[in-house]
Amino acid sequence: MTARPLTLAPLAAIVFFNVSGGPYGIEDMVPSFGPGLTLLLLVLTPLVWSLPVTLAMAELASAMPDEGGYVVWVERAFGRFWSFQVGWWSWIDSFIDVAIYPALFVEYLRFWLPAMTPGQRWLAALAFIAVLTGLNVVGVRPAGRAAIALAIAALVPAALLVLAGLPSLSAAAWTPLLAPGRSLGAGLGLGLAVVMWNYSGWDTASTCLGETAAPERAFRRALLVALPVITAAYVVPMAVALGSAAAPWTAWKTGFLPTVAERIGGRGLGALVALGAVVSTAGLFLSLLLTNSRLPFVLARQGQLPAALGRVHRRFATPWVAVVVSAACYGALAAFSFRELIVLNVWLYSLTILVELAAFLRLRLAAPALARPWRVPGGAAVAWVVTVVPCALALLAMSTAGWWNTVAGVLAALTGPAIYAAWRPRAAAPGCPR
Repeated sequence: MTARPLTLAPLAAIVFFNVSGGPYGIEDMVPSFGPGLTLLLLVLTPLVWSLPVTLAMAELASAMPDEGGYVVWVERAFGRFWSFQVGWWSWIDSFIDVAIYPALFVEYLRFWLPAMTPGQRWLAALAFIAVLTGLNVVGVRPAGRAAIALAIAALVPAALLVLAGLPSLSAAAWTPLLAPGRSLGAGLGLGLAVVMWNYSGWDTASTCLGETAAPERAFRRALLVALPVITAAYVVPMAVALGSAAAPWTAWKTGFLPTVAERIGGRGLGALVALGAVVSTAGLFLSLLLTNSRLPFVLARQGQLPAALGRVHRRFATPWVAVVVSAACYGALAAFSFRELIVLNVWLYSLTILVELAAFLRLRLAAPALARPWRVPGGAAVAWVVTVVPCALALLAMSTAGWWNTVAGVLAALTGPAIYAAWRPRAAAPGCPR
């Protein structure tokens, strides 16, 4: 599709935004679980969830560095039915996931425009979507460069907050450990499921491996660069902000970090952190639109979705129809609030990661001769751990999603077999790419 223009730095920035985007949007964890448990979860989750998933995805990308990423991996392990399911589930999951960021963008705009009406909020979200969609259509190379600039712009305010807050530390950031009425066991279970969302998406950038230079190496290196950066970007600013006692921990809520920054370092620092949050949402939307739009593109090229979704722009060599259609779906959901979207997103993502991790283990067992320039060290025992631990956590996240989110998740998942059956004759037709 292109001459593989993504190199390590833009790919690492895309991974950064596919997973995190910085310490913005996680503030409501503090009153929900307590300061201590929040920090514990932010440290624990990358070790038991992100690292195993990262290792598995790195090995699969090394063996099969193809456009579509995990769709290709699952097809090799389980066939076209299951590869379509993970591609479809991930795409419709992105309708929920990526639509969060225009909503979060508007939440942070309230720092400057607190009196926005619902109509003004929706118009601001649509303008946000239109600009970033246009950048995606122009090409993966400029999108990658923009991701680097946005990542730096999102991280610098967080670093300045840390520097300003360190001299004013006056309390133990981890006290109290638990919010009132929250037991440690129940808090760990539910909290881990919530924090997993903030550390999810390590597989997402694999969808553009076909547009990456030396993808069998670059993807693994991008993951290994992004993991410690993301962990530090969550833990350190949150610990300093809580330790400064600039605001009661019970008052924290989504979009509250600029307020904390203002109380620590004045109006200028607060405005800068708010700007960092706005920039972060732009990077998140830009990068997730880039990677998730490759899903309908690849499925269409395989004859499993309408052929129009597989069209490539003549000048920019981008899957522009898939990009625009995806963005339109995100725009339709942008009117929903952050809290209304997140739990269903965790459920759907957990479902897809279960299949991907199962594909990793199956290929280890059933295709030992598959060329793997890099593999997870430690032999079969570590491969089992890398699979079983995050699978158990994914099942935990699904079990804590609540009844209505589970029903909605099951109904959403059942659309996969229905769409597959509807397009199966076309996918099997002579001349369709396989």
